[in-house]
Amino acid sequence: MRRLSISQDARPQAMTLLIATAISLLLWYIPITAILYYPFRIFVTFIHEGGHAFAALLTGNSVESLTVSMNTEGLTYTTKGGMLSQLVISSAGYVGAMAFGALLLVLIRKRVAARIVLLASSVLILGLTLVFGLFKPLFYFDRWSGIPFTLLAGAVLSVGLFAIARFASARVATFFVSFLAVQCVLNALFDLKTVFFLSSPFGSANVSTDAVNMANATGLPSIVWAALWIVLGLGILWFAMRLYVAGRDRSFQPDLPFEDVPTV
Repeated sequence: MRRLSISQDARPQAMTLLIATAISLLLWYIPITAILYYPFRIFVTFIHEGGHAFAALLTGNSVESLTVSMNTEGLTYTTKGGMLSQLVISSAGYVGAMAFGALLLVLIRKRVAARIVLLASSVLILGLTLVFGLFKPLFYFDRWSGIPFTLLAGAVLSVGLFAIARFASARVATFFVSFLAVQCVLNALFDLKTVFFLSSPFGSANVSTDAVNMANATGLPSIVWAALWIVLGLGILWFAMRLYVAGRDRSFQPDLPFEDVPTV
C-alpha cells in the first residue's frame, strides 16, 4: 500500500494551512477573540445560504430572499419543486460550504493568484447581497426585515475582500485565502456536528434545520441526512487534501521560497 506523504513543494503551503487552522481554533474557543472571528462567521453564512440559492436555480426553482442575521444565522426562501429539488437545495448549504472551502484549497495549490480569488469572492458576496438579499426580497413585503443587516454585512465583506486583494502583499493575500478556506471547512463540520446532535434522540425536536426539512420531504429521519452530509463533507475534504499534498509538476524547484507567489 502506497504511503501518503506531503510533496516537497506542498510543504510551505501546508504549513500556512496549519497556521491558519491553529489561529481559527484559537479564535473559535477563546471568548475574548469572538469579535475578531465574527466577520468570518458571517462570510461562511453567506456561502452556506448562497449554496441553497444556487442549488435552487440549478434545479429550475426560484429564490425569493436570502437573509443573514446578526447572530450569524441565515435563511433562504426558495420555491420547493419536487423531492429531488428539495434534496439538492437542502444539501447545498453545508455541502456547498465544504465544497467552496475545498475549492479555495485547490486554487491555492494550483497557485492561482490569491488576489484573483479574493476579488472573485468579493464579487460573489456582493452579488448574493444585491440580487438575493436586496432586490428579490423587495417583491415580498414580509421579507423586508432581513434586508438592512444583510445589505450592511454583504457590503462590508465585499469591500474588505476587495481591499485585501488590492492593497495586501501576495503573502498576506495567500494566507487570507487559506484562512477563508479553513473557515468554510471547519464551520461546516462543526455545524453538521450540531445538526447531527439535534437530530439524535438527545437533541431538540423543535429546532428547524436543513436535516429536518429533508426529513419532512422524504420521511427519512433527519439524523440520516445529517450523517450523510458529514460523510459527503469529509469526502470532499479528503479529495481536496489529496490534491493539496500531491506534487504539482516535475518542473518544481525545491529551493524556491514560499515568497514565490504569483501576483496580479
